[in-house]
Amino acid sequence: MYYEIHGRTDGAPTVFLSSGLGGAAHYWAPHIPALARNFRVIAYDQQGTGRSGGTVPDGYSIDDMAAEAAALLDEIGVAKCHFVGHALGGLIGLRLALDRPSVIDRMVLVNAWVRTHPHTLRCFAIRKNLLLDTGPEAYVRAQPLFLYPASWLADRQEWLAEQDAAGIAHFPPMETVLRRIAAVEAFDIDASMIAAPTLAVATRDDLLVPYTCSVALADALPNAELALADHGGHACNITDPAGFDAMVMRFLTKP
Repeated sequence: MYYEIHGRTDGAPTVFLSSGLGGAAHYWAPHIPALARNFRVIAYDQQGTGRSGGTVPDGYSIDDMAAEAAALLDEIGVAKCHFVGHALGGLIGLRLALDRPSVIDRMVLVNAWVRTHPHTLRCFAIRKNLLLDTGPEAYVRAQPLFLYPASWLADRQEWLAEQDAAGIAHFPPMETVLRRIAAVEAFDIDASMIAAPTLAVATRDDLLVPYTCSVALADALPNAELALADHGGHACNITDPAGFDAMVMRFLTKP
């Protein structure tokens, strides 16, 4: 499994970054410089994505993804870390916190949830139809509509074209994408036993995952706080990287 290590090498705490459905380490590129000033930072490409590549088996689950993350942490020699996950990446963190609680210090979960919402299932059904009926190019071009606010996208047409081209050129096997979506759709967890201090981050204008999912997540976790913004979309850390970095730093470094 492909991974990168950035930042301090003097025994500073480790921050482990886990991406959403896209699964690739480069999703976190805007945040690594700020985090690396205070932490050792690990980002990785999940199985079946990016430079890890490969396929995933039928019946693949978030449990499997959490086991892969745990195996990677063991390989690198990380006994304890802060976990930062976006959407699917946050689900991995929740499962890991249940299976290996000693590994997790604090968690930041961006637009995550304890049970996949019917609205999110509807969005994924539409995305699967695009993939199966029209093909990867339509799937890739539609993806930003679920991730970013329209006003933010409207001012970034050149960037958007670059993202589309890269997504189409490096699209993973269709079976892998569908199995990873199925893993997200099936997610349902009891978070009441997760003791790790957690910051649940959400935006009211998230088109893919209703912000109420993060409200429910924060309520279900015994030691959680909610950071709710009006704007930013599903990928709110990308639309406001400086604000996200400052919020994460405050949470991870507070006494």
